[in-house]
Amino acid sequence: MHHWGRDPETWEKPGDAGPVTEADIAVDTFLRETLMAARPGYGWMSEETPDDPAHRQRETLFIVDPIDGTRAYVKGEETWAHAITVVQNGAPVAGVVHLPAKDLLYAAERERGATCNGAPLTARREMTGLDAADMLVTRPNLAPHLWRGAPPGLTRHFRPSLAYRLALVAEGRFDGMITLRDSWDWDVAAGALLVAEAGATVTDRAGAPLRFNAPERKTAGVIAAPAPLHAEALSRLTPGGATP
Repeated sequence: MHHWGRDPETWEKPGDAGPVTEADIAVDTFLRETLMAARPGYGWMSEETPDDPAHRQRETLFIVDPIDGTRAYVKGEETWAHAITVVQNGAPVAGVVHLPAKDLLYAAERERGATCNGAPLTARREMTGLDAADMLVTRPNLAPHLWRGAPPGLTRHFRPSLAYRLALVAEGRFDGMITLRDSWDWDVAAGALLVAEAGATVTDRAGAPLRFNAPERKTAGVIAAPAPLHAEALSRLTPGGATP
C-alpha cells in the first residue's frame, strides 16, 4: 500500500511476461523472509523468486503471488491481490487471497471451510444453465473453436486478478469462472482451495483435479463452478482446447 497510487518503479519481465514493480519485489522479500523464518522446513515457490527445483523435493511448501493483478496495481485500481498458499503433497491445505485496497481477506483451510473477513463463504447453489450464467471469463475463452457447437451465451464478467476471480466464485458473487489457458500455480492455488471449501467444483480444463508443484509450475486451465454447471461446461468444451 505504501507504493500503491504513487507511481512505483515498473519494468517489463523478459519474454513479454508482463510488468513487475518495486512493490512486487518488496512484498515477495517480506513474505519469503517472514514465512520461511517461521517454517524453515517448507519449500518456497513465488512468481518473483527465481525458480529453485529444490522446492519440488519438499512435501510442504509455500506458493506465493506477491501481487496478482500487477497491471491493475500500476493503474491505481483496487482489484489486485496477495495470494499465499500452503501446499502439501501437491494439494492446497491453507490459503489466503488478500485485497488490501478493498479491505478483503479471503481465507480457507482444507476441510474447515472458507471465509471472507471472518464470515463463512458458500458458492452459488442455483441450478442455472451455462447460457444463463454470470461467469468470470475473458473473451478469448469464448472463441468458437473451443466449444462444441456455438459458444455459450453466458453473461461475461472480468477481474484482473485470477485469485480474486476464484474468491468471487467461492463467495457466490458469480456462478463460476473459466480460463482455458495454462495458468501459473501461484495464481490458482489459494483461490482453488477457497472454491472447493465453499462447496463448488474446481478442476483443470479437462476435468482433472488441480495439482501443484509440478516442474512446469502450471495448471492446464481452470474451471470453477457448482457441480452441475461445471459438468455442463466440460461437456460443451472441445477436448484439448486451450486459448493461446
